[in-house]
Amino acid sequence: MAESVMQRTPKLYEDKGYGGKWSYDYGVVLKGFANLWQQTGDPRYFQYIQENMDHFIGEDGSIRGYRKDEYNIDHINNGKLLFLLYRETGEEKYRLAANQLRDQLRTHPRTSEGAFWHKQIYPYQIWLDGLYMGAPFYLEYLLEYENQQGLEDVTKQFLLCERHTRDDKSGLFYHAWDEKRVQPWCDPETGLSQNFWGRSLGWLVMALADVLELLPETQPDYGELKRMFNELLAALRKVQDPASGVWYQVVNMGGRKGNYLEASASSMIVYALAKGERLGLLDGNWNNVLDHAFSGLIAEFVLETKEGWLNLNKNCQVAGLGGADQRDGTYAYYLSEPIIVNDQKGVGAFLLACAEYEALRKGEAAGA
Repeated sequence: MAESVMQRTPKLYEDKGYGGKWSYDYGVVLKGFANLWQQTGDPRYFQYIQENMDHFIGEDGSIRGYRKDEYNIDHINNGKLLFLLYRETGEEKYRLAANQLRDQLRTHPRTSEGAFWHKQIYPYQIWLDGLYMGAPFYLEYLLEYENQQGLEDVTKQFLLCERHTRDDKSGLFYHAWDEKRVQPWCDPETGLSQNFWGRSLGWLVMALADVLELLPETQPDYGELKRMFNELLAALRKVQDPASGVWYQVVNMGGRKGNYLEASASSMIVYALAKGERLGLLDGNWNNVLDHAFSGLIAEFVLETKEGWLNLNKNCQVAGLGGADQRDGTYAYYLSEPIIVNDQKGVGAFLLACAEYEALRKGEAAGA
């Protein structure tokens, strides 16, 4: 898959539909390449990361197409690659660029309890997606450059998200919550959106896996985040499609007309499962669940072309709430968004899932 990506899109920012924007999608793909590079040592993977990031990062640390005053939590995601680039090259521009993104978080607007708004244009809203975009970068920055001070501000993001978006009955988390309860998509009493969207849950379990990997076990909220990770994966296990082993676009409505098995969410959940097992974060034996899910990823979504490239099918292109399109969060809405091949979020998550799964199984074989 990595070979296919490099040949198909040597310049990720030229991929159709992105218009050269500083888009979080690139960061998902490049994190997949970072995992591959760390496992294989193949310099082409590091070169691919650096060339794509260097399109955006100026010598003075400026970031092309980025504006702090948009206060968009999505814009933090690509910053995760800056730590790797700075460590490996020592080039100051990467640290300066990371400083810019950190500065955004210092003044990023928050709910009354201190959760980051998803975006300036989506005020007083927590979206599950935002935990993946912001929290792992924020944590790594604090560990790397701020002497591990303020870690509780990172863990608080998860605790507030759980407090407001978790459904006690199913254990799943709703896509979003509006503190002001004024958005057309939310329940006027609870502030919650209506459905359990697969990719939003995928973003959240990936965020938990990545934060738990870095968070010191002595941090007071570590146990709570580990519990949340286990409980959410247990809830996702209950809605895993028994036949294919993967997950639906709206995860808890597998049998409903129009629903479909979705590649990006399934890849994200496989990544979290494999990483959770590898790091010893998961209680009990998840091996069979993980093997079934990983086999399902390959069987359900991957197609090889006659040129030998791999395609990843059945990706939801994008889904959100509100905005200019007045996205209402209904079941029909989540089913109405385009389903495409090789969406960057899906391909990136697939690379991450494969890299983690292979690392886990290699580690087990070496241990045996």
